[in-house]
Parts: sequence; C-alpha cells; structure tokens
Amino acid sequence: MKEIKAYIKRHKLGEVTLALQKIDGLTGLSVSDIYGFGRGRVRNEPEKITEDMVDFLPQVKIELICHDVLVEAIIATIERAARTGLRGDGKIYVSPVDDAIRISTGERGESAA
Repeated sequence: MKEIKAYIKRHKLGEVTLALQKIDGLTGLSVSDIYGFGRGRVRNEPEKITEDMVDFLPQVKIELICHDVLVEAIIATIERAARTGLRGDGKIYVSPVDDAIRISTGERGESAA
C-alpha cells in the first residue's frame, strides 16, 4: 500500500477529484485547506497571508491510501488534472504504508485500505 499526498492549487480541486473518481479501485480521499510557500514565493498575490514576515499562499492537500498497482495511474491523473503550466502547480509525494486498520471491524491490511 502507498500513501499519496498532493499539494495543488485550490481552483483545480474539482477537476482533480472528478478525474480521480474515474479510477477503479480508489476507495476514497481526504482534502484539507492549507497555507504554505515553496521556492518560488509569489509576491503581491491577492490571496496570500502574511504572518511573521512570511507570505503563505492558499493551497489544497489531497491525501489518499491506495494499492501499489494504482499508484502510477493516480499520479498521472493528478498531474494531468492539476497542471496549469505555471510555476507553483504543486507537488505529489508517495510514501509506503505498513498497515491499515478498519476501526469498525478490526480488519487489517490491504483489505482495510
């Protein structure tokens, strides 16, 4: 199993989630509103938040757990749907997941994902 975290622009969330819903075997995802900055910090952005002299821009974080066979399809889907061609389109990170536990049944492993 893998955990995929994707940081994307807010206005691309609908397009990304609609595209991800078309992937057979994807069991779900979580979305969080976040603020952050990267190497290409944008100046004079209307939506930025300044705190302690650091400019933070609004973004969305998508988190999901999937079976290994779905990783490349999910990455390609997020890349395609989130891309604007401009700097700051976001990042995707993939990490291994050792175990999953379904709280309601106690089921463990890939079937609980």
